Amino acid sequence: MSNKQVYGAGIWHFATYVDRYATDGYGEPRSVIDAIDLAGQVRDLSVVDLNYPFFGGEFTNEQVKEALDRNNLSVIGITPEMYTREFAKGAFTNPDPGVRRRANELINEAADVVRFFGADYVKLWPGQDGWDYPFQVDHGALWKNSLDGVGQLASENPDLKFVIEYKPREPRVHMSFDSVSRTLLGIEKIGLPNVGILLDFGHALFGGESPADSAQLAIDYGRLFGMDVNDNLRQWDDDMVAGTVHPIELFEFFYTLRKNNWEGVWQLDQFPFREDSVQAANHAIDFLKAADRGLEKLDFAAIQAAQDNHDSLTALALAQQALFSSYGESA
Repeated sequence: MSNKQVYGAGIWHFATYVDRYATDGYGEPRSVIDAIDLAGQVRDLSVVDLNYPFFGGEFTNEQVKEALDRNNLSVIGITPEMYTREFAKGAFTNPDPGVRRRANELINEAADVVRFFGADYVKLWPGQDGWDYPFQVDHGALWKNSLDGVGQLASENPDLKFVIEYKPREPRVHMSFDSVSRTLLGIEKIGLPNVGILLDFGHALFGGESPADSAQLAIDYGRLFGMDVNDNLRQWDDDMVAGTVHPIELFEFFYTLRKNNWEGVWQLDQFPFREDSVQAANHAIDFLKAADRGLEKLDFAAIQAAQDNHDSLTALALAQQALFSSYGESA
């Protein structure tokens, strides 16, 4: 078995949450330092994605690095909060040019944080960019602003990677970057080498995609720069623990990455509202490690032969045997 696979998590996994019902939250508020200390308790967790600005107080890069160092964690990416109340009408697509400039400034600040931590990328999740109602927006202008916003940042920071995390909806009823195909079209239009996709397994499910197919498409265009995993019931972005609902589709997703020699962090993007956050991360990583062991067992040639004949039952039998026999084995 390969021992090279690295596991990560968004630091928000270890925060506490509110929703429109439990407005008092599902736990006591935590700072980013508190969250890092919890992340450090997770078995086999090596890297984290950090929100910027840092939540829960005023913290310097040095203070955050100190917390990371004492927990043996490093940073894979920085996610600027371009989806807060300030950007309620959009970040890149806001009708106010001043707010669009402010989004650019915020993300450039995040780019400097990426450099400080030696991280891999700036993650763009433009959750407020899009529309809610028919006739609300000029679709041509909206799309142009989306591409111009990303393109300007990539041009200003040619030394860094920018990854777009697409999603069908929420908080906007319809997000501009809503699917793998539309996001790839936009990236190709931008035409810069440092813009790619961060493929969220749950967002692909939620959007009616096959995550494995979405991964293959992004890889074929040379634009799969990152990924993260979770699970859901397909009707919403539930951000449940990875492998709990769609284990075979998640295994196919990892198979597609391995088949294409895609190397990168297998990262958690989970929101354990009611679960213990450390336990939820351990549970997910145990599954991811089983999937890694399963890939070592899987007969790739036999899978390919079955796929060449569109022989679903043979392919599934091979995949199920490899995955399920690997669960519970020692690492």
